[in-house]
Amino acid sequence: MDTNRSGVVVRRGRPAGPRTIGLVCAVAAAGALLSGCGSGGSDTASPQKSAAPSRAVPATAASPSGSLNADQAQRKALVPRAKVDYGQALKAAIAAVPSSEAIAAELKGTPSSPYWDTVVATTDGTAYSVRVDAVSGKAQKPQPQSDDPDDKQELAARLGKATVTAQQAAQTATEKTKGTVTTIELGDADHGNDTVAWTVGVVTTDDWNETTYEIDATNRKVLWMHVDQD
Repeated sequence: MDTNRSGVVVRRGRPAGPRTIGLVCAVAAAGALLSGCGSGGSDTASPQKSAAPSRAVPATAASPSGSLNADQAQRKALVPRAKVDYGQALKAAIAAVPSSEAIAAELKGTPSSPYWDTVVATTDGTAYSVRVDAVSGKAQKPQPQSDDPDDKQELAARLGKATVTAQQAAQTATEKTKGTVTTIELGDADHGNDTVAWTVGVVTTDDWNETTYEIDATNRKVLWMHVDQD
């Protein structure tokens, strides 16, 4: 593993994502924009790491011929259809669950019916999934998640450690890569050490690649980044 002077790490292959307690994956549905959520959403091995730039990531061509692969084509079809962004979706979800905080959002669905799959939680670690229409911004009835005491305790501890909001983490990511936030999730940092981190996915609309950042949820430091060009 190599790092540059800013300490940011570039990952090759698909990103592992934060080690969450499975709350977001429990509400996954067919037609998701990405192949999965968190480290449990993929069967691929952990990617290798190499040096990364600290500046904004430049756009790269999808292929020598300019054609799009399946993932890029799916993003191109879905992302422009979402009239409600991640921030508006999280605001609607929080309004649906009083005294809650945002912990995840992912753009899913089809071009004709896009929606945000969001998760919010109260300070005691009780989590709720809330589906928000990505065109109208209307939130559906919240659905309670795991009642397991250990899960709730772990999530409550994570919320207590996080001082960086979802919006601040997204701002940090989009300052590095200009684009549309399509996923954001609070979890344990990939490198461990009891670090809480936000994982933020940003899609660039000139090439429809996705850049994923892991951002420390206590100081907004970028821990690693990955550009999905598969």
